[in-house]
Amino acid sequence: MKKRILAYLDYVDKLLERDDADWDTEIKLHLEQIGFFMHERLVHLLVFMLVAVCTVMSILCFVATEQLYLIPLIIMLFVLLVPYCMHYYLLENSVQKMYDQYDRMVEKKLGNGFKA
Repeated sequence: MKKRILAYLDYVDKLLERDDADWDTEIKLHLEQIGFFMHERLVHLLVFMLVAVCTVMSILCFVATEQLYLIPLIIMLFVLLVPYCMHYYLLENSVQKMYDQYDRMVEKKLGNGFKA
């Protein structure tokens, strides 16, 4: 997914450097991609929240019971939590950049200095 997002962002950045694009078509396609990535972002947010809640619950259980068998579970959950956090960060920032790209595409289409 990371390669796809970064490749798409690069494609749109290169497209925005040009002036001869079919902006109606490109804007429509861009909005579809934003929708796909927003859905992906939502799914990863839910999974990230689930893993975070499970991590906190495991830590609280360990603090309350002092059972050593919970330590491997806590470590495994942290191992999952860190990459999910990094991936969600990428998704969130990429979608925000796509919003900015959309505004620039509309500005190019209208050609009148429109700023959203």
